[in-house]
Amino acid sequence: MAEKMKLKLGHSPDPDDAFMFYGLATGKMDGGGYEFEHILQDIQTLNTRAMKGELEITAISLHAYPYVKDKYALMGCGCSMGDNYGPMIVSKKPFTPDELKTKRIAIPGTLTTAFLAMQLLLGKGVHTVIKPFDEILQYVEAGYADAGLIIHEGQLTYQNNGLVCSIDLGKWWREKAGLPLPLGGNVIRRDLGEPVMREVTGILKRSIEFSLAHRTEAVRHALQYARDMNEKLADEFVGMYVNHWTLDYGPQGRAAVNALLDAGAKASLIPACTPVEFMG
Repeated sequence: MAEKMKLKLGHSPDPDDAFMFYGLATGKMDGGGYEFEHILQDIQTLNTRAMKGELEITAISLHAYPYVKDKYALMGCGCSMGDNYGPMIVSKKPFTPDELKTKRIAIPGTLTTAFLAMQLLLGKGVHTVIKPFDEILQYVEAGYADAGLIIHEGQLTYQNNGLVCSIDLGKWWREKAGLPLPLGGNVIRRDLGEPVMREVTGILKRSIEFSLAHRTEAVRHALQYARDMNEKLADEFVGMYVNHWTLDYGPQGRAAVNALLDAGAKASLIPACTPVEFMG
């Protein structure tokens, strides 16, 4: 029996990623000729590791893509897309964009797509402080920052910390660009060669399909990574970020990726990198 090829698969310890890889992580789905080692780290760490090409497959923020595109190709599945919703800037009282330009904002990392979108709205000179994404709500509640840029399930739980949403960046981007806001994607290392890249992309797509077909079990599996969420809320969060966009970007999703990265390059926030090549 041929030995399986071992691949490191990086993703964040969050309900949506855990849901996506439920079949592979639990051995309930066949990984074909591959053995996947799941590396669970926050997205800022995964972005940094991708810059060094450390993992064969990894989730990244799309903000990081221009910096890793020579090492990695963007898989055609695994996208987290905010369709008229997305990362939020939350605060104790509502602020306008002009007011936020003068405030101290806690952010989850400078390579997150949330930060790229915030800069497109507020400009480059905003006073920020970097905090782990799961500490931002408490940090703002305690008054250490005027506002916080929140990602992941904080978008559903920020009211528990007595905060309000000043800006939903997904809604803002939909109004500005007429497109959904692409937040994260999965990339695969180019040095694996195109046949392996295509085959592994297909396996990951089947993993997403498996989870969607076994939704209740997959949500229960994902619940162990859900902070301050019951099963109903975890299911709602998973539905926001694992859906038809995750199975395939499609023409509109691909246009959304290129439009966001073009806007970032035009604002001199990231290097030009379009058109983006999608694997599979």
